[in-house]
Amino acid sequence: MRLLSFLVFIIFCATVLAIDTFVYRWDKEDHEIFDLVSAIEGSEGRGTTFYSWLDVPSTASTSEIAKAYRKLSIQLHPDKNPGNKKIAERFARLGVVSAILRNPASRKRYDFFYKNGVPKWRGTGYYYSRFRPGLGTVLTFLIILSSGMQYFIHRSNYKRDLRRIEDVVREARLAAWGPKMVPVEGQRKVKVNMRGRQRYDEDGNLIGGKTIDMVVSGNAVYVLDPDGDMHPVDSDTATPPTVRGTWFLALVHSAYSFSLNKIKGNHIEAQAVEDLEIDDGYDSTATGSDQAGSGTVTPQEAVVGGNRKPATKAGGKRRKAVRKR
Repeated sequence: MRLLSFLVFIIFCATVLAIDTFVYRWDKEDHEIFDLVSAIEGSEGRGTTFYSWLDVPSTASTSEIAKAYRKLSIQLHPDKNPGNKKIAERFARLGVVSAILRNPASRKRYDFFYKNGVPKWRGTGYYYSRFRPGLGTVLTFLIILSSGMQYFIHRSNYKRDLRRIEDVVREARLAAWGPKMVPVEGQRKVKVNMRGRQRYDEDGNLIGGKTIDMVVSGNAVYVLDPDGDMHPVDSDTATPPTVRGTWFLALVHSAYSFSLNKIKGNHIEAQAVEDLEIDDGYDSTATGSDQAGSGTVTPQEAVVGGNRKPATKAGGKRRKAVRKR
């Protein structure tokens, strides 16, 4: 189920990116106009357009625009405004505006946004070229986006399941208590229609869909299995959405649990090997002749009770005694 949800999110994100790419396909010149419009509104005031800044109508001719540019450029020239740090940026910006409005193709492009408005969403290419996010930032954004979408979809499904449970419980109580919905003592076995396709039962009676066996005991409602087991039907039956249940956190938790179990397994295996060596006669605390000396080992044998004592090797390991036949 989680894998299916994850695939749905991937398809959805790919669809959104594809729509964004083909619908909002602004080119580099459009991006420059977007930046210029934002910069002018920031320095000259909100709602300021190229034409209003030059104080000319949108139908002004090229000569009128050039005349207005020369007039305003004299006012904004850095030599006329010493000590003003922002005047140079405004002066350079004015030159770009004049160049756009005096070029027929660029002016036509700007007039489109002048009449229709600059779009709020300017496409992923615009924001990517401005902010240049790294691979880690992009992956983090996609993880947060897909996990958030998964959570809200699960939340929607949870609410739908709660409504479905309420309907089933109400139908079961209605079948057990009657139209007046007066509770009765004891258990009552009823059949509840799950609103499937109509069919006929064994007696030829028309049933309005698939039915399930249920038991109503007081206010409690249970689903009755064919083997006689009863399962309660209430709000706890539905699985609530959790942030931990989103695909990325669930993947991290699974990887952590796998690594932890593997570490525990290696520790248990090492402990088992150590116990086996002890059972075979290895003694790490052996002293004297049992320890390695100058590099030569002289096996020693002793007869105890008529039996030969196993000789020792370097490191304290004992040879198993060979019984003579």
